Amino acid sequence: MALLVSCAPGAAQRPSSDSAQSQDAEQAGPHTTLVSDFHNADLGCGWQPTGSLELRHAHCFTVDYFDGGYALICTADGSRYLVVPPKSEVPDGLAPDIVALRQPLSDVYLAASDTLCLLEALGAEDVVSVSGIERDDWYSERMQQAMDQGRVAYGGKYRTPDYELLLGKGVLLALESTMINHAPTVRDKLVELGIPVFVELSSYEDDPLGRVEWVRLYGVLLNKDEQAAQVLEQQERQVEAISTQPTGKRMAFFYFNASGTPVVRKPGDYVTKMIQMAGGTYAFDELEQAAAGSSTTTLTMEQFYATAKDADVLVYNTSIDEDVRSLDDLLQKNGLLADFKAVQSGDVWVTEHNMYQQMVESGSIIADFNHALKGTDEGVTHLQRLTTAVRAPAPSTGPQSATRKVSERSERGADCQSVEGTGARAATTRVA
Repeated sequence: MALLVSCAPGAAQRPSSDSAQSQDAEQAGPHTTLVSDFHNADLGCGWQPTGSLELRHAHCFTVDYFDGGYALICTADGSRYLVVPPKSEVPDGLAPDIVALRQPLSDVYLAASDTLCLLEALGAEDVVSVSGIERDDWYSERMQQAMDQGRVAYGGKYRTPDYELLLGKGVLLALESTMINHAPTVRDKLVELGIPVFVELSSYEDDPLGRVEWVRLYGVLLNKDEQAAQVLEQQERQVEAISTQPTGKRMAFFYFNASGTPVVRKPGDYVTKMIQMAGGTYAFDELEQAAAGSSTTTLTMEQFYATAKDADVLVYNTSIDEDVRSLDDLLQKNGLLADFKAVQSGDVWVTEHNMYQQMVESGSIIADFNHALKGTDEGVTHLQRLTTAVRAPAPSTGPQSATRKVSERSERGADCQSVEGTGARAATTRVA
């Protein structure tokens, strides 16, 4: 994909500044402003759309089609991108805020880790030539292999990219998470160098299947619309196959941070909605709704004990803390867990380590939550029931320490935890 119009993004694309934001909020992630009525199909050149992509779940992007195979993508931060077919020209008089991108997509600098699964689902991961995530922080074996073989180079994190390497590799598009809004000077420099920035906003979708539907946006970029529709339909079928009858079970989803404090999701977060879609009740649904902050919250052990002791199912998030591989490991975190109903009944599960890098499998994860609520292991792929026997350690992914792994994942996982509040179309400021 080639940059055709070298113009800086409009003001609506720039992150909002908030000098009063707390250190905790800053550490959780940058402020990203979502724009009300962000859909704007006026190209500025007089062209009229011939149709639009009918979305079923997503609310943070739109696609309008124009004669000649052109497509306009609008995203909820006010950004607009015109997809230009191969060998076609940019229309004269194109609005200055629109970034024009030419197909076919190639030579991408990928700094949004959870987006890779969408590209892989379309068989298009080879468009990535530079990674903003180190080799050992990828759970995708294909990406690790590509980096081992030199087909994908490590080009520095989103906040410290190697500009010389990006230019040397001929990078034509920087695919970023909302964390790039924490480094506005980096974003400006990329644009100055002629590298357009596309900010991935799927984490702002309040419907888990809305996150999956972003695969259709990449279908437009990659000219794989039909394949993208099939990916979404497959996940929809996973959810449709679940009985609409509530299970009557309560599920607690949590992990312990480095200080031994329990961390849980706030109501309204996409993980809690996945539990609800699976037929369960989120154990912490009486917590205050997430607002302008991280969609997780820390509890005292007393609060956690009182709320989760009688939960029917516990799910420990090893995407953040990989140390728990057995029930023994979990009890070593805090012995009070032995009193919990789910521990005594054997209904304790852990997520797979790459859960946050598998948004395209959201329907399958919901189905797995349903299996866990029903107490069956059959067909479960994204969760694993804990046993008392200590299992063999997971294969090492590199020399970095566990502390570094948690730190890196917390940093780039902020955008995976950012479904705050309600409708994304309302004008609001959130932390991604």
